[in-house]
Amino acid sequence: MWPGDFDIERRDPVEELRLPSGLPLTPIAGDGSGGTYFLCGEPAGPRPILYADSEGGATLFASDLVEAVTLIAAFPYWRDMGRGHSVQELEQELTDDHPDFPDARTGLLALLDVVPPTAEEALGRLRSCAARTVPDFLPVARHQEGDSFYEASYVPLL
Repeated sequence: MWPGDFDIERRDPVEELRLPSGLPLTPIAGDGSGGTYFLCGEPAGPRPILYADSEGGATLFASDLVEAVTLIAAFPYWRDMGRGHSVQELEQELTDDHPDFPDARTGLLALLDVVPPTAEEALGRLRSCAARTVPDFLPVARHQEGDSFYEASYVPLL
């Protein structure tokens, strides 16, 4: 869970979601803000990772589980990358709040035995995956209002 905010014990999504493409969604982890990470697709095929937050936003952010875990471990602030904040600012903010962050990240990446991408490569991967969110991977939630149900699409995050 630390330092990436990827809790495999919290797999209950805030809402029941489905994909317009009909591909199955399998919740695999949650984060501290109420968001959920999902594997998309059948076990035998490609399984990109979708993140749905608790406020109606979602994005496809990694091509597979290894890429997702690597991005989360290396850049736990991945949702804020490319939104007007430099990686240096995000790193400093996280380190100010958690002085052990650099060592914890280094240890986690070593434990995972992965080489993290550069910040530029990570941002490129995030944007490339996010561009594939609409239309097939933008989830739809089923809501109840009174005695009837209605469906509402999430909005793209990145």
